[in-house]
Amino acid sequence: MWPKEQLPVSKRPGEHTTGASPPHFLLVTLGSSSCPTCTGPSISASQRASTLADLALDKVFSSQQESKKIKGRSRLSMEGPASPARAPRALPYYVAFSQLLGLIVVAMTGAWLGMYRGGIAWESALQFNVHPLCMIIGLVFLQGDALLVYRVFRNEAKRTTKVLHGLLHVFAFVIALVGLVAVFEHHRKKGYADLYSLHSWCGILVFALFFAQWLVGFSFFLFPGASFSLRSRYRPQHVFFGAAIFLLSVATALLGLKEALLFELGTKYSMFEPEGVLANVLGLLLATFATVILYILTRADWKRPLQAEEQALSMDFKTLTEGDSPSSQ
Repeated sequence: MWPKEQLPVSKRPGEHTTGASPPHFLLVTLGSSSCPTCTGPSISASQRASTLADLALDKVFSSQQESKKIKGRSRLSMEGPASPARAPRALPYYVAFSQLLGLIVVAMTGAWLGMYRGGIAWESALQFNVHPLCMIIGLVFLQGDALLVYRVFRNEAKRTTKVLHGLLHVFAFVIALVGLVAVFEHHRKKGYADLYSLHSWCGILVFALFFAQWLVGFSFFLFPGASFSLRSRYRPQHVFFGAAIFLLSVATALLGLKEALLFELGTKYSMFEPEGVLANVLGLLLATFATVILYILTRADWKRPLQAEEQALSMDFKTLTEGDSPSSQ
């Protein structure tokens, strides 16, 4: 036993204080060497070494158990079903408004062609009317919807979202291709010149950029050969050119609408003809549709949140490229 006036080993002057008294068996073990005035029993050096070794093993075992618990909790958080992130309050209203505008634009285009241009047919003089309708449906409405996929489907698997994004672009491309063939066929039958107007130049440019964007996007994000680092570096360019091509598509549609009105109405266009008024309203709706889509895309707080597997990939990529560890984030 320690004398009443004797301080414990861990609280003697000149030694580090841990804030808690050492275990009783440690005081007894170290009694003969650490406390010269101690009256307790003395033990051999081999017993003292054995006790210290047991303490070290206990400490290592405790550290290993704690490490396993932390890893288990991390694995559960990564593999377990993540709670779906709630969509921003205003986002569904803006998306619904954009869809309403898009459907009105498509319906008004069909009404304009039916009321003032005789309707739509492939094997007649009405073949040209296939062109504006297909371009509005494909390169404006469906392309805008394809851009919104990552805002609307916020909690679905990333691959499912990518496939839907790519399929909508495929549908838009096929429909636009039908419209492009229609106008060239009409010009050939009528003997008209091709590709002389600003609208036609912009249209060919938009179509070529759209096709190139889809091919590169498929190669990087759907084809399994691209590495994660390559996708991460190309993603900002893909997002930018997607929005830019959409805006160019709307601008080209407005140029074509104005060109069609001038060819058909001529000087009557300045007299507020009903067809001209209807086409002007259609142009305003096209511009509004593009503005709403662009606004949704540029809101940073409306972007699709990263899922668990995407966060893991991002952390691993940052660790490989910058030398950081996930625990430092």
